[in-house]
Amino acid sequence: MLLVSLSLPWRLAVYLAAGIAGGVANGIAGGGTFITFPTMLALGVPALQANVSSTVGVVPSFFGGIRGFRREISRHGALARSLVPACLAGTIVGAALLLIGSPRAFEHVVPWLIGGATLVYAMSARITARLAHFDHHHPLRRRVMLVGIFFASVYGGYFGAGLGIVLLAVMAVALPLEIGELQGLRNLLSLIINLVAAAIFLVRGHLAQEAVYMILLGTLVGGWLGTVLMKRLRPPVVRWLIVAIGAATTVHLALG
Repeated sequence: MLLVSLSLPWRLAVYLAAGIAGGVANGIAGGGTFITFPTMLALGVPALQANVSSTVGVVPSFFGGIRGFRREISRHGALARSLVPACLAGTIVGAALLLIGSPRAFEHVVPWLIGGATLVYAMSARITARLAHFDHHHPLRRRVMLVGIFFASVYGGYFGAGLGIVLLAVMAVALPLEIGELQGLRNLLSLIINLVAAAIFLVRGHLAQEAVYMILLGTLVGGWLGTVLMKRLRPPVVRWLIVAIGAATTVHLALG
């Protein structure tokens, strides 16, 4: 109730701070929506409007990651292009579910999705070792990846908190790549998914404009800061930081 009563300058400052924090989270592992969405709820924005506004607002946070991992991304350009159709189709399905369906049923599933993805990511090294006898180009790996990316995109179009963790979980199992390469692809796919969802929500309208403007600015700065921080950390630290963010997101959504 205290945040709802804030004057406009203070509201804008809170949105900006949430955008920076969300951008940092997205730069590291994803989960920026987990910060911006509840902030808008606390400031009195209705849930559906907060969800679509947050999706639009976090788009700039991924540009820093793409710039920071441009070398890693360039090595896998063909792979990234092959995943675009699954991203587009899944995002459209997810956004449609949000806009024309009942959100309550999916809200009950969200904590399980994030928790499951976090567990898979935590165990991805062991799972990848079990799949080591399959060649990198084995059809099983490609099927797992395409199906996983499609459903991750459905989730991203619908809600999106922890989308980066879901994408990392899918790719860590399906692709024997280093963490930097996975992070680069994760940022690129996250940007595609959020851009498509944002375009749909912009056409639909009814965004919380004052929130969107400040979060756009904040996530642009925060995304760059998060990428700089992530690249300075050792891979094991990054891995467990991702798991910690996923676990915290799961608990928060389950309790909420």
